[in-house]
Amino acid sequence: MLVLVAVGALIPLFGPRVALDGTGEAEAPGTGGIALLRTVLLAALCVPVGELFVARLVRRVPDAPGRAPRSWAPWAAGAGLVASLGLASVVATGNLVPDSPADMDVGGLYETRDGKLALLEVNAFAAAGLLALSRRPAVQALPLAVVVVAEALRAHPSTDHHDPLVGTALTLVHLTCAALWAGGLLHVLRILHTRAWRSSGPGTALLGLYARVAAVLLAAVTASGVCSTLRRMPPGTVLDQLTETAYGRALLAKVLLVTAVAVLALWARLRLRRATDDPLGACAPARAEVVVLGAVVAVSALLTALPLPIRW
Repeated sequence: MLVLVAVGALIPLFGPRVALDGTGEAEAPGTGGIALLRTVLLAALCVPVGELFVARLVRRVPDAPGRAPRSWAPWAAGAGLVASLGLASVVATGNLVPDSPADMDVGGLYETRDGKLALLEVNAFAAAGLLALSRRPAVQALPLAVVVVAEALRAHPSTDHHDPLVGTALTLVHLTCAALWAGGLLHVLRILHTRAWRSSGPGTALLGLYARVAAVLLAAVTASGVCSTLRRMPPGTVLDQLTETAYGRALLAKVLLVTAVAVLALWARLRLRRATDDPLGACAPARAEVVVLGAVVAVSALLTALPLPIRW
């Protein structure tokens, strides 16, 4: 896991340089660091959302074992809090990487739209961490929803060329479904590797339930992603921008990764049908799927740090 996290960090750190090479577009200061912070923030969102989602699926499994793996939600909230604080410091410095605390205008965060959204995410992750440690961890869904809404609003400022509310709604659907998909699969695999679920009928039922919902989530992610792309890139320029702009190159990489995830998901589904009494038989492609989904999260974070596509 540590090796995978270290390798995944290479995507946001070195991705901007690779994506911008030969495009003629300028790299903003601190793009790699900002992309890394956004990767941590999105991953920290996926983990608790996936746990809450799978907890609801478990309640629908007949004779489900009562034991579940220890929650990672408090640790994820802590990581999200650190990442959101880092991003807030960037906003407080005028969207530049601060060299010292004196460069930051913390009070100015309350005066700008981006600053208010950054503070909202900081408070939401802090609340989610406290609620994850409480007796009612399901309530953390509220601050997590706040993070999703804040990210959707941040991605579509009021100066957007098209109706920003439509873009916000598309991003809201895209981000929510992606978090449920990636975080849900991670938690399902953790559950299936516990002793109580390892070779049981409930384990097969749980994986089957997740697979059916994941198909709907994939369709929603694809549809919202295509609509968002067509809003940012006019249809006649999409093919050219996929290779000639940094945003397009990163988007193309994301499309290829999502395609690979879809193939792995289908493979896991076929293996599950052949080994109905052994849910671990489908875990090999599912483990590969969750690794590639981690790369998708990193590339998605990279997209938020790259220059917006050119509107020819």
